[in-house]
Amino acid sequence: MRTPWVVGVSGASGTPYARAVLNALLDAGESADLVVSRAARLTLLDETGMTVRDAHWKDDVAAWLGRDLGDLVYWPAGDLAAGPSSGSYPARGMVVVPASTAACAGIAIGLSKDLLQRAAEVNLKERRRTVVVPRETPVTRSHLEHLIALHDAGAVVLPASPGFYGSGAQATAAQLVDFVAGKVLDALGVPHQLFTRWAGELNAQRSPLGGP
Repeated sequence: MRTPWVVGVSGASGTPYARAVLNALLDAGESADLVVSRAARLTLLDETGMTVRDAHWKDDVAAWLGRDLGDLVYWPAGDLAAGPSSGSYPARGMVVVPASTAACAGIAIGLSKDLLQRAAEVNLKERRRTVVVPRETPVTRSHLEHLIALHDAGAVVLPASPGFYGSGAQATAAQLVDFVAGKVLDALGVPHQLFTRWAGELNAQRSPLGGP
């Protein structure tokens, strides 16, 4: 039985994180279901010049990811009858990356505004792995309260906070994006080689992706 990871992309800045997570999941041979919110389409257009159209999603998503799609299925964000909207739909878990403050709030209070929020709520109620990647900063008290509510509901709250030990102070943007994507895959239990892990040794050999 096909059991995908559901990847929800909300409207916060940070679509490169979503791209890196999707590519890493597909590189690992995993199945993925993709939901892109309406706000995320605007962010994607602004950050990459690309768009995701429901009727042309295969071409659009392939162009965005720069690869063959493998076992990836796309669900329109407005389709509340889609597979991931039901707890009986087989899924391994879900990642919301990036997670806007609006998406965090909607999921935390059970708003089910769109398929992204509904699918996240479903994964929480089914006690499946659910990773939420907030990127906005600074945060308000209400945002922190929503993140606490998500944590208490069983989600992993994984802020987009890259570390530098894997690639050094001269790390490129791509390396920092991969660090966050790698932490997401760690939280899902999916193997990857997106960054060099800390080994308890200062000035250890850097990854070929990084610098000396």
